Amino acid sequence: MSTTEARLLQVRNLKVWFDTPRGLVRAVDGVDLDLRAGETLGIVGESGSGKSVLSRSIMKILAPSARVLPGSEIRLKGLDLATVSPKQNKHLWGVDLSMVFQDPMTSLTPVLTVGAQLTETLRFHLGLSREQAEEEAIRLLTLVGIPEPAKRAKQYPHNLSGGMRQRVTIALAISCSPELLIADEPTTALDVTVQHQILNLLERLQADSGMGMVLITHDLGVVAGRADSIAVMYAGRIVEKAPTKQLFSNMRHPYTRALIDAIPRVSHPSHTRLASIPGRPPVLIDPPQACSFAPRCPSAQPRCLSETPVLEPTPIDPAHTSACFFPLGTPAGDAARENNIKVGVNAAGTAVNAGESTDGR
Repeated sequence: MSTTEARLLQVRNLKVWFDTPRGLVRAVDGVDLDLRAGETLGIVGESGSGKSVLSRSIMKILAPSARVLPGSEIRLKGLDLATVSPKQNKHLWGVDLSMVFQDPMTSLTPVLTVGAQLTETLRFHLGLSREQAEEEAIRLLTLVGIPEPAKRAKQYPHNLSGGMRQRVTIALAISCSPELLIADEPTTALDVTVQHQILNLLERLQADSGMGMVLITHDLGVVAGRADSIAVMYAGRIVEKAPTKQLFSNMRHPYTRALIDAIPRVSHPSHTRLASIPGRPPVLIDPPQACSFAPRCPSAQPRCLSETPVLEPTPIDPAHTSACFFPLGTPAGDAARENNIKVGVNAAGTAVNAGESTDGR
């Protein structure tokens, strides 16, 4: 089997822009991704970084104002999704490709019972009889850990807790045994205990079925032990991509470092001030030729304000790529940060904390 054939999902040079009264918003600007069957790819970044637009591009459920630029390529098992219409292939979306949305209250129909929504999907895609679909719906609700599944199947979404609603959306997403599951912030509105249960459930379902999964989140801690590889997104672009262990042991991009530093730690004393990233993500309307993270970066130099870095492999591992002129853990990167700490600001004039680590760990 060739390398191309082994890929479940292949994204190349994906560009998605939105027409707005103020101009074109470059929500996704040249993204490349690969995923094999049975693997999990974590996509991480702040709100507004382009993660959800990326996932909706793959699912072909973008808003009417969105424009997927020519040259963008999304392939599922070699099939170019750009050439396939959901109306022409009704069973591709839902059977081969499925998605768990971050808000179950907007992805479930409020006027239909949970059981009705499941049986409708099963009958449409798999051609089951009403009795077969009802039995399968109960089995799916049991599989995702919902107590008293027969009773819950007769209830409406508003009768269920947030955790149960999310389990129902997962049951819907896996009902036809998809080969690729996209989970877009599946635990955002849930408490920590339920988050853990939902992530364990997804992991178990993946192990049982062998499906590939794209796990989208703003929290690197969520994907730390659950993803085979991680892509870090910022301002519509991938700024670092690597196998998970390699990313955490040898991160190169200052934004990745900032995301990790922002994770609360149990070891911190009570009332410890949480770390944050200064400033805010940039407006993506006609962005200038520059590193988009430069205004917030403790290592930013004049070059970062006039040139756009591209993803390049690291010397240690070609599978580990980053887009930074002054990567962490390199002489140039360490010198840049140390110089900014000495003068108190980076090249963009943003204050640099003298207490920040300069060793990239």
